[in-house]
Amino acid sequence: MAGKSDPRFVPGNTPELNSPFANLKMEGLPAGAEVPAPSESAPEPGKRKLGRVVLRRETAHRGGKVVIVVDDFAPFIGAASIEELGRKLRNACGCGGTTRGRSIELQGDQPAKIRAFLEKEGFKVAGVT
Repeated sequence: MAGKSDPRFVPGNTPELNSPFANLKMEGLPAGAEVPAPSESAPEPGKRKLGRVVLRRETAHRGGKVVIVVDDFAPFIGAASIEELGRKLRNACGCGGTTRGRSIELQGDQPAKIRAFLEKEGFKVAGVT
């Protein structure tokens, strides 16, 4: 704790409540740049762009069965969000699958359904057509 010998100490105030910005003055500062009005093409404030994902069709080590892998999620998307998206995708497609690491594996060859669902959620989809 700061005491009377500390130069940051102001009598009557506890050191935790001293604001380093208390003595700053607004007069004399130049005017800031004007903020442009939101355009119609701008995304909604609550709707964040989710980035690009890649679809891959795989059959290796699965006995010839086809699996569509959704991969390459943006780094800001958390594991819990990917898990929830996988659950929604499995329900939308009516198929089984799993989430492994940062990718979603969906059983069956349904890339059109998967692409449509991901685009509706806000992703840009690349890969299997």
